Amino acid sequence: VSNIVPAAAQQKSQDLADRSLEDLMNIQVTSVSKKEQSLSQTAAAIFVIRQEDIRRSGSTNIPDLLRRVPGLEVAQINGHTWAISARGFNSSFSNKMLVLIDGRSVYSPLFSGVFWDVQDVMLEDIDRIEVIRGPGATLWGANAVNGVINIMMKKAKATQGGLVTVGAGSLEQGFGSTRWGGEIGSQAEYRVFAKYLNQSEMDPLPGRTARDQWQMRHTGFLVDWKHSSRDSFSVEGDIYGAPASQTYSKVVSFSPPYSQTFSATSELAGGDIVARWTRSLAGGSDLNLQFYFDRTTRDEPTFGASVNVYDLDLQHHFQAGSRQDIVWGAGYRFTSDRIGERFGLSVNPLGRGEQLFSAFVQDEITLVPKQLVLTLGTKFERNDYTGFEIQPAVRFLWTPHPRHSIWFAVSRAVRTPNRAEEDVQFIATAVPAGNGIEGFVTIFGNPAQRSETVLAYESGCRIELERKISLDIATFFNVYKHLDTQEPGLPFLQPSPAPPRLIIPFLYANNLHGESHGVEATANWSVTPAWRLSGSYSWLVEVLQNDPTGHNSTGFLATGDDPRNGFQFHSFLNLPRNFEFDASMQFVSRLPSQSVPSYTRFDARLGWRPTETLELSAVVQNAFTSQHQEFGSTYLGEQATLIPRSAYGKVTWWFRPRNRTP
Repeated sequence: VSNIVPAAAQQKSQDLADRSLEDLMNIQVTSVSKKEQSLSQTAAAIFVIRQEDIRRSGSTNIPDLLRRVPGLEVAQINGHTWAISARGFNSSFSNKMLVLIDGRSVYSPLFSGVFWDVQDVMLEDIDRIEVIRGPGATLWGANAVNGVINIMMKKAKATQGGLVTVGAGSLEQGFGSTRWGGEIGSQAEYRVFAKYLNQSEMDPLPGRTARDQWQMRHTGFLVDWKHSSRDSFSVEGDIYGAPASQTYSKVVSFSPPYSQTFSATSELAGGDIVARWTRSLAGGSDLNLQFYFDRTTRDEPTFGASVNVYDLDLQHHFQAGSRQDIVWGAGYRFTSDRIGERFGLSVNPLGRGEQLFSAFVQDEITLVPKQLVLTLGTKFERNDYTGFEIQPAVRFLWTPHPRHSIWFAVSRAVRTPNRAEEDVQFIATAVPAGNGIEGFVTIFGNPAQRSETVLAYESGCRIELERKISLDIATFFNVYKHLDTQEPGLPFLQPSPAPPRLIIPFLYANNLHGESHGVEATANWSVTPAWRLSGSYSWLVEVLQNDPTGHNSTGFLATGDDPRNGFQFHSFLNLPRNFEFDASMQFVSRLPSQSVPSYTRFDARLGWRPTETLELSAVVQNAFTSQHQEFGSTYLGEQATLIPRSAYGKVTWWFRPRNRTP
């Protein structure tokens, strides 16, 4: 039963309130070095959301789960659009954080960001989410500038048996999922799943409409096969469809020239397949080969696109002597796309193929056993936009005591240009030009776009006090160059198509530089064996300036798109008779450039397990305020809405597989 009902039958060993802080600090993570190592022995600012955190969070989607990560900015724009970033530069098109699901990159090559509305998995099947704040480019490559989110799913062996979840509420009008796991012979396990979501619309801003309801249908499978004592294989795949409604405000006509606010439904669809081979070699080394194909299609009022990604990755891990642990790898990615034009948005060319070649090496050198570790590494990439890029890092870990560690790091990372920045032409707004002629502010791509760069200096410490209190503090100082700008050009008259109009151009460029610094602190306290508290605080300061040749103003506004202060508090309490009460509070300071005020959000969950195979839960979100705004409208005119108070109930049932091998 332990593999079928991890949340119930293994409560005593897995529950967060019952586990010691020492056990929590020894969680095995892989995102920092691409090999398993203890969380307490990582020279990076990393936070782990485990399955028990997920189960007790009351969240129904990945963005809401990520709210609990210190230093990570998570803002919901409307019903299915989020802005998520680490250490600044947040927007719906955040492009400085790499996101992976089971080793598959889910950032879009169209804008180097993530379409969060379709990153939908069964939360019960997530093993853990590892979040690195700070550059991860040495291992993961371009776009891992300010962080990496690595969502790692459970193996098929850990999801044997059946699972059914059903829920409904005021905002989440209906949702459910089902999963079945079984065996194929004596050496292979599998699981298949399907899930559904139907969410009603949010609350509108004053004088506007919301109409941002959406649905999600998602199904997939995983097969893990242990071919021999040395070789294992896995194949997994997903397919999804999501009709999503939204309110837009955009230029819709040259004649008459005006902007219109309207609601429309977008059709979002896609799928992927991932294949992996792992071979264990002599001396504790291993070899991994992974291939995946990912297809995304979006048919929206603002743009249409279909994108295909083919990715091949090889990795080798081995030890050289008793003091060096080396991992190296190489990869190739080919991306092809086809853009569907809409009024006011065009690209040239409509279709494009891109190649990315990469290689990396990282050497972890033990200077003093169990005390001093030096890690050196670098990533090499060749892309079609800027050519050759190098992204090195140096990390140093000092462990003066088994329960205390101090680390330092210096890293360089780049964010390479994307399709939109080079090839787009987009009408942002219409303005009167006089003499019976209308003017249109238009954004133009730039084939000479450069990579944005960061040189990051980081330090941190982890301290465990008397096995009841733990502290994790990280500080950083980032120096940025060649940041994106939109430079004004000379207006010109465009006579065709009729009627003639004045074009007020803005050209993509890289004429902004600056720095950011901040602190992120997390504390855990095991008050009693049945009660655990955790809290975190983050502080961020950004200072950006135009280069001498720049005339951009949007970069200065970007510093006001990020909260300077953030605080959160979580309580996990086990009650008698298998009841659980969990609560969380989050404070986010204001966004000055968007006139979004600060807000405080309070969520609570009451859970009950009457039997080993049944769990009932009731959740209230944003309990103390009727509604609040978290972010402004997007660059493409997608309108922001208010996040309302909501509540839902959920039933989870586990059951055994038939004829299961003992």
